[in-house]
Amino acid sequence: MGAFFQFAYDRRAAIWQLFVQHVQIVITALVISIIVSLIIGYFITYNKKVASVVLYICSMLMTIPSLALFTLFIPILGIGTLPAIAGLVIYTLLPVVRNTYVGLTNTDESVIAAARGMGLTEARITLKVKIPLALPVIFAGIRTAVVMGIGLAAIAAYIGAGGLGQYIFQGINRNNKNMIFIGAILIALITIIVDKIMQGLQKRFERSIR
Repeated sequence: MGAFFQFAYDRRAAIWQLFVQHVQIVITALVISIIVSLIIGYFITYNKKVASVVLYICSMLMTIPSLALFTLFIPILGIGTLPAIAGLVIYTLLPVVRNTYVGLTNTDESVIAAARGMGLTEARITLKVKIPLALPVIFAGIRTAVVMGIGLAAIAAYIGAGGLGQYIFQGINRNNKNMIFIGAILIALITIIVDKIMQGLQKRFERSIR
C-alpha cells in the first residue's frame, strides 16, 4: 500500500493534468448535451409521434458500443478531444431528452387548467408552471447523464482524448497495477462525489415543489 501511495505522489503532476483533462472533456460534452437535450425534449412535447421517433433514435444510439461510437467520429473530427466530446454528447442525450419530455407532459392537467383560467398564455404556462413542476424529473435525467459521462470519458482515452482513462489503458499495456488503480479509483471518486452533490440538489428541487 505504501508503494502505491509513493507511486501516486511521485506522479502527482501527471495525474493532476489527466484529472483536469477528464473534467474538461466531461463538462464540455455535458453542457452541449444538456442544452441540446432540453431543446429537443421541449419541442417534442407538441407531437407524440415525433416524440416516439426521437426517443427511439436516442435509445438506439445508446445501444452502439461506446468505443465504436467514438471511432465513428475520427474520420470527420480526427483523433483527440473533439470525437470524444461528440461521442459523449450523443451517448448522453437520452436521459435528459426522455426526462424533459416526461416531466413536461405529465404536469397535472388541473394545474394547467387553473393557469389558463388565470389568463396565462401557453408560453407563460410552460415557463411558470410546467418547467418548475418538471424540474425534479428533468434534473434526475441530467444526473444520470452526468454519471454516465464521467465513466464513458475514460474510454475516450483510447482515441487520444487524454483524461484518467489514459492511465488505465497505459497500465494495462505496461502491466502496471498502480496506474490502473489510480485511474479507476479517481474516476470512481469523481462519480460518487458528483452523484452525491446532484442527489442533494435533486432533493432540494423536490422539496421546493411540495
